[in-house]
Amino acid sequence: MTALMTVDGLTKSFGGVQAIANLSFEIREGSIHSVIGPNGAGKTTLFNLITGLYTPTGGRITFSDQDTRGMAPHELARLGMSRTFQNLQVCMNMSAIENVMVGNHLRLDRRFLPALLRLPSVIRGDRRCREYAAELMEFVGLARYVRSNADSMSYGALKRLEIARALAAEPRMLLLDEPAAGLNANETAEIDDLIKKVADSGVTVVLVEHDMKLVMNISEHILVLNYGRKLAEGTAAEIRHDPEVISAYLGAA
Repeated sequence: MTALMTVDGLTKSFGGVQAIANLSFEIREGSIHSVIGPNGAGKTTLFNLITGLYTPTGGRITFSDQDTRGMAPHELARLGMSRTFQNLQVCMNMSAIENVMVGNHLRLDRRFLPALLRLPSVIRGDRRCREYAAELMEFVGLARYVRSNADSMSYGALKRLEIARALAAEPRMLLLDEPAAGLNANETAEIDDLIKKVADSGVTVVLVEHDMKLVMNISEHILVLNYGRKLAEGTAAEIRHDPEVISAYLGAA
């Protein structure tokens, strides 16, 4: 598999604190890649650097053969990068399907005059967007909520709604920040199956997650961070038996 994203010597400092230190790794296209590590290891900072929310202090990120330094999140979204966040980012005063449609806005005709005049092309685009959002809701197992308001959905369903919205941007790479956080065992199993389903559809998945059972079950490659540095990298089997990882993070078997 070819590298969809390459991180080379990435560094991020906040004042005198180095949150990410000379980090290098690759994300292979079509893979499920997990980033793990103790609290404060730099996992979410890494996601924020990749997705353009933070500007690196040093190093380079290349995505889809393009240097992404200086790119804003919406520019990276157009390039094929989408993400979810640790905390729910759902508009509760909107319907479920409208939340998903928001994710597709970059693919719609956003010119002022056609939208003002409600030209047929705009109406057709809106209709296609709604139909696509409904298909994505079915894909993530939320077909029964197509006509529901977001505020009527369970926490686990809202987690999957966020994934549907991220997929609506038609990404090549989907970054999931703790998708199983706060879920019960059944909901976690549903997220596990959904992540595999997303990867099987051709979307590269990168996730930060603390649920080690989920990580070890679905990941083809795992990167372990500790104090912003790479502690280890490899397959689930290699990481599970790495003495340094066991000492720093997983604990004795």
